[in-house]
Amino acid sequence: MQPYPIPAKEVRNETVVVNSRFIATLAPAFSVEEARSFVTRIRAEFADASHNVPAYVIGHGSSVTAHCSDDGEPSGTAGRPALAVLQGSGLGDVAVVVTRYFGGTKLGTGGLVRAYGDAVRQLIAMTPRAHKVPVHTVLIPLPYNLFEQGRQLVEAHAGVLLDQDFAAEVTLTAQFPVERLEGFEAALRDLSNGSRQASVIETVQVLMPITPIR
Repeated sequence: MQPYPIPAKEVRNETVVVNSRFIATLAPAFSVEEARSFVTRIRAEFADASHNVPAYVIGHGSSVTAHCSDDGEPSGTAGRPALAVLQGSGLGDVAVVVTRYFGGTKLGTGGLVRAYGDAVRQLIAMTPRAHKVPVHTVLIPLPYNLFEQGRQLVEAHAGVLLDQDFAAEVTLTAQFPVERLEGFEAALRDLSNGSRQASVIETVQVLMPITPIR
């Protein structure tokens, strides 16, 4: 599956519609359990609110788990509009809760649909995006005379230096996007005349910020 955009971090925004406060909170969630835990946390934070309306989309594209609830609002006026905006945003692995403090004036069915949809829409507009990218964590043993060149080689191949251990020789711990490791290994062999190689100790997925095109 191609990388898809997900929220880079938790974000929150508040709007006021005819004296009712709508506090929308959005976060990345990589499983139904994480989404439910997020919803439980927000409901506990705003336990005195009139409503805490959840919606989430776990996965992306044709393989998703979606859920929403009106949490006491009239059927179809809260959870569904929030979920529809999430599904139209292109984001995956995302959960949102829209908290409402009733302001004393009823908004009507159409007003509620707009208010909940707009609360999520505004929040998504300010949400930084990231990709979940597979990376290899590797150990790179080097003699001291190749230490600085090895550091530069890591950077040149889109690696991130995590640690440096100085003993009889230097051992660098670094992470590389999976598709960049092969090129680094070839450059390392050239640098060390074939005497050094990187050892993969772990393969995980990490969040990589998406840089806006200017």
